[in-house]
Amino acid sequence: MVEKLDDVPDVEIDTGRFKYILVKVFPKRHQESHKYIVRGNRNAAYHGDILDDVEPQVSKLKLECDCVGGGRIIHDPEAKRLEVFGYSQGYGKADHAVTCEILKKKYPAYHITWSDCGY
Repeated sequence: MVEKLDDVPDVEIDTGRFKYILVKVFPKRHQESHKYIVRGNRNAAYHGDILDDVEPQVSKLKLECDCVGGGRIIHDPEAKRLEVFGYSQGYGKADHAVTCEILKKKYPAYHITWSDCGY
C-alpha cells in the first residue's frame, strides 16, 4: 500500500497568490498508513474546487483522501519565496507548519514562512 502513496506527488502548486488545501491521502480502510499532500491553484474559486481535482487522481490509485484544512499561498519563484497563511471557510485552517514541512521537501532552496494572519 505504501507504494501507491508514493505515486501521489507531495506538492502541486501554481505561482502567484492562490488558495490551497492540505489533504490526507490513505489506502481504503487503512487510515493509519497515510501521507499529507499540498495542492493549490490560481483558478480555484473555492477550496472545494481543488479537492474536486484531487479526488479522481487519488481514486485511480485506489486511495482515498480527506481535506484537513486550507488557506492561501503566495509563491514567488524569482525570489524563491513561499508564504503560507489564512484559512478555508469550508474546511477550516490547515496546519500551516505541516504544509511548510511538505513544501520544504520540494523547494529546499526557498525561504518558506507561515502565519495565522489574513484570509
